[in-house]
Amino acid sequence: MSETASISTGIAQRYASAVYDIAQEGKSVKAIEGDLDALQSALDDSDDFRNLIHSPVYTRDEQGNAIAAIATKMKLSPTMANTLALMAQKRRLFVLPQLVKSLRATIADAKGEITAEVTSAKALTKAQSDKLAKSLNASTGKTVSLHTTVDESLIGGLIVKVGSKMIDTSIRSKLNSLQNVMKEVG
Repeated sequence: MSETASISTGIAQRYASAVYDIAQEGKSVKAIEGDLDALQSALDDSDDFRNLIHSPVYTRDEQGNAIAAIATKMKLSPTMANTLALMAQKRRLFVLPQLVKSLRATIADAKGEITAEVTSAKALTKAQSDKLAKSLNASTGKTVSLHTTVDESLIGGLIVKVGSKMIDTSIRSKLNSLQNVMKEVG
């Protein structure tokens, strides 16, 4: 991991820990989970939002005002809104993607859950998702929630990441492996 990514992750983990502790004291962990869904959606869908949190062009006040307006519009909990305001004031909004990930992991760990990152060539059906979750539940011994993405370049199959383990059954991976074997022969 690069040093910059390591620093960002460390900052995000400290904020995530603080937000979780505050939410747990205030019995608002469920509200924070909803906030995380809304923020992840904004990060995935909005170029303007990503530019706001990453661009050094915006001043602290501009970022703070924009984040306050966004938090109100998204109906974020007071804990999350205040955290984002503090992050804007401290010029730490760039760690928001890592904060979302760290906070999700902290909440899941407290519940005895684990999140599996699943990448597939096409969207999984409800039955396929349920079957995969059930299989992962049995192998990990924890309740598994799936975070799915689609990558058509896989051609077929899945890439599943659970914790530090990765299972790659994609056709793209198999073709690359076959290509490497053929290079060794010829």
